[in-house]
Amino acid sequence: QVQLVESGGGLVHPGGSLSLSCAASGIDFSWYDMSWYRQGPGKQRELVALITSERMINYAESLRGRLTISRDNGAETVSLEMNNLKPEDTAVYYCHAAWNALTYWGRGTQVTVSS
Repeated sequence: QVQLVESGGGLVHPGGSLSLSCAASGIDFSWYDMSWYRQGPGKQRELVALITSERMINYAESLRGRLTISRDNGAETVSLEMNNLKPEDTAVYYCHAAWNALTYWGRGTQVTVSS
């Protein structure tokens, strides 16, 4: 059974930082492109950051400079560090795994940026 389990969300003040983690099981993790998406209130789900199986990295243009995505194939985890958080970053953040036609989603972790 494939599982992607996110952790690390919570409440943070504007300007603060958070580190999200996604633990994968049931897949050959090193083969998969891993990414983080988010869905804010009343908004569509959008891509935040991607790290491919070859460790190529891409960030959403609006978030570039505030994010760092990384992966640990041995631990089968993908992490997302977020800095200088803003209220508009409030969203549910989802972990996503993709390999060929196979895609999987985690259940998400809530990030709330508020004073």
